[in-house]
Amino acid sequence: MRNLLQAARVLTMDLASTILFLAVYLATDDLIVSVALGMVLGVAQIGWQYLRKQPIGSLQLLSVVLILASGSATLLTRDATFIMLKPSIIYCIVGTVMMRRGWMNRYLPERAAPVADVATAFGYVWAGLMFASAALNIALALSLDPKTWAAVMSAWGLFSKIGLFLVQYAWMTSVGRRRAAAAAVAAS
Repeated sequence: MRNLLQAARVLTMDLASTILFLAVYLATDDLIVSVALGMVLGVAQIGWQYLRKQPIGSLQLLSVVLILASGSATLLTRDATFIMLKPSIIYCIVGTVMMRRGWMNRYLPERAAPVADVATAFGYVWAGLMFASAALNIALALSLDPKTWAAVMSAWGLFSKIGLFLVQYAWMTSVGRRRAAAAAVAAS
């Protein structure tokens, strides 16, 4: 259970900017303030890790760069269509980075080493989720008003990631237990 909570904490921290953006946008209906606060939180998270001399993963660094670039573009253009379509670009970039073999290993506790191959396979599933999210975002951006789009895509972003995270955790735990039991039988 401790490992599940640790992994959930990492996922929540990765999604913190999105959660803050959605909460502020739904509460205030102010896109500019919402984007700006999301950008500030993203930079603050990386700065905090840097000051504490904690490792900053390539996916985390990419995330903050994308938050800053896309947030700046949002603040400059103030074009609703652009604002709604830009997450598709981000999803595709993140999906492409997730195609790198073993990117997920930094998120695994040591005791998960025997199922690192399963984590590698799930790394590609995560990449697929990013590409599917990009396609869904395009479809919704071209058919919904900005506030409905923000609510739907933010909910999709959160729940699809939490859902895949839980499926992956259960699958890896099951495979790990089966492998441990098989190793115990083989050893005796």
